[in-house]
Amino acid sequence: MNNEPIQNFSNLLKNPKDFDVKIKVGEEPNIKEFKAHSTILSTKSDYFKAALSSRWARSEDGFIIFNKPNISPAVFEMLMNYIYTGTFSNNNEVSLLDIFIAADELGLFEICEQVEQCLLETESAWKFPKDFNTICKYDTFTILHEISLKFKRNKVQGYLKQGQFFKALEFYDEILKNSPHSAEDQEGASNWDLTHCRYGLKEISELSKVLCKNTTLTSLNLSNIELGSLSVNFTTSFFMQSEVNGIKILANALSKNSTLTSFNVGYNQLGFKGGKVLAGALCKNSTLTSLDLQNNFLGSEGGKALANALCKNSTLKDLNLSSNELGSEEGKALANALCKNSTLKDLNLSSNELESEGGEALADALCKNFTLTSLNLGSNNLGSKGGKALADALCKNSTLVSLNLYNNYLRSEGGKALADALCKNSTLTSLNLNDNYL
Repeated sequence: MNNEPIQNFSNLLKNPKDFDVKIKVGEEPNIKEFKAHSTILSTKSDYFKAALSSRWARSEDGFIIFNKPNISPAVFEMLMNYIYTGTFSNNNEVSLLDIFIAADELGLFEICEQVEQCLLETESAWKFPKDFNTICKYDTFTILHEISLKFKRNKVQGYLKQGQFFKALEFYDEILKNSPHSAEDQEGASNWDLTHCRYGLKEISELSKVLCKNTTLTSLNLSNIELGSLSVNFTTSFFMQSEVNGIKILANALSKNSTLTSFNVGYNQLGFKGGKVLAGALCKNSTLTSLDLQNNFLGSEGGKALANALCKNSTLKDLNLSSNELGSEEGKALANALCKNSTLKDLNLSSNELESEGGEALADALCKNFTLTSLNLGSNNLGSKGGKALADALCKNSTLVSLNLYNNYLRSEGGKALADALCKNSTLTSLNLNDNYL
């Protein structure tokens, strides 16, 4: 088609002389009537060629009457502009997906290809959440459906990194509503890994609200997000100093949450205060089964509080307290907790300066505990004395399957005692004695 006819068609679009078609587009209250020429429509579109034929068309007062309630006036106006001028442009106010679907229906395949390419390559070309809900209604556009899912997931991850947790939940709800059988999305909605993200108290407060009301989140990883540094001191109306910090906010939410089963706040420098508030939450929470607190400088006070919590908690199965400077006295407190706790299965106390006294206390606890299956006491300077006590415990314990004693200076005396114990123990399947100067 040369430029002259295009110019003439453009004039006909603006001033539709000699039109013979009236097309009513849209639904109440957004309906618009377009005046068009059957010859031009039929030339440009096989769809119109068939629809406007005498076999299908309805005439009234000498005009062909045509209704398209499923296409919006704004979209149809763009397609009419393309039919009459051969050019296509979008002002970004109209959904490209709506244009694609309408163009596909009307057989305007050149526009379809152009718009589809844009939708496949450019995330910003999608208007979420509307476009996602729209594409999910169509079974034929499978490639676009998959790419919309990909972009939607990217949006969710962006919201999570920005601390817009309710927005992320909203997007996950839409994804699962339209793709209920997607194992990947079910996993993503229930398992949030926010490692190394950086948030302020505002974002942590929003996350705590999510924990208080959300029913899908089961695993939350907040390791290494500098949680311990988030705090604000303020004066109350009675001129008393008070402190609000990130771990307090989360601990309060944990006390109310009823779906979370795994919580990782390792490497956050929580200190003994953080240990105490989490211990308080453990006394109230009844769903958490795994808690990772490694490398948090909990110290003796934090360790003692958590030991007391273990005496009351009846759901926790996996606890990681590695590298927390607990000391031998807290080793004794945890040993006492193991004598009372009947649910914990995996306990990591590596690198906590437990020394021989802590090792002996834990060995005594192993003679009384019947649920623990894995114990990590690596790098605790237990010495030969601690090694001999643990060897004696292995002769009596019948549930432990994994024991890690690497780097504990057990030396030959401790090693010999453990070797003798292995001749009597019938349950242990894994024993790490590396770096013990045996």
